[in-house]
Amino acid sequence: MKILLSKPGLDGHDVGVKVLAHALTEAGYQVKYSGLRKSIEDIVRMAREYNADVIGLSILSGTHLILCEKMKQEMEDQKLTIPWVVGGNIPAQDVEQLIKTGASAAFATGTKIQDVVDYFEELKISI
Repeated sequence: MKILLSKPGLDGHDVGVKVLAHALTEAGYQVKYSGLRKSIEDIVRMAREYNADVIGLSILSGTHLILCEKMKQEMEDQKLTIPWVVGGNIPAQDVEQLIKTGASAAFATGTKIQDVVDYFEELKISI
């Protein structure tokens, strides 16, 4: 399974997403990290070019609800129908809203890396 991990918006902190990329690579996934400060449009375009099976957004800036609304719209506009997930500095009370917005999963603050890897293992079976 090919996973594109990305940092949308102006957030400049990427240690967590790099740790996740390493853990997913160790678990046998093909992982590409887009780098910092990508627009949602760029992320969706990159996912198409990479032929990604899943997109993972890492958001620490507090703009997760807004960025995920944009993600939903851009995925529809570009007719890309792969699952996408979001994690980072996500308050637990926002998880349900992010799922309703279209994320396949939303990982709240404090989620263990292994729990995310386990989620991708489950997702792999359904793709």
